[in-house]
Amino acid sequence: MTKESMGMIIASKREEKAMTQLELSSLLGVTDKAVSKWERDLSLPDTNTIPKLAEILDIRLEDLMQTSVKKENLKSKTDTQTTIRLVLRAIPLAMGVAVIVLSILGKLEMKEAITLLAVGVTSLAIYLLNDH
Repeated sequence: MTKESMGMIIASKREEKAMTQLELSSLLGVTDKAVSKWERDLSLPDTNTIPKLAEILDIRLEDLMQTSVKKENLKSKTDTQTTIRLVLRAIPLAMGVAVIVLSILGKLEMKEAITLLAVGVTSLAIYLLNDH
């Protein structure tokens, strides 16, 4: 038995109540775009919104919370995190190479070199802090 996703449950319960996404969003104090994203499993409701959502849709909070999460959405978050980590590692290298090349060409002032290196060190620090 496969569990329905939270988005599928929200959409079916909303439709059972003959409610539009706009009407539901108004009752919850969110945008209709947010409701659309929930129903397409692109995002999840805020934890503060879920109890009111369950009440409006006449569904037990436990039933709404015990839904499946689509794995492809989790994969895209992992891909995004991997890309961010790669960029944060590449920036310091790029800044270092830029400082060396521009210094050799005589096209770099000391203040600019320090700024470029600071950007590289900051990116490296962010990467290292997020990695641990």
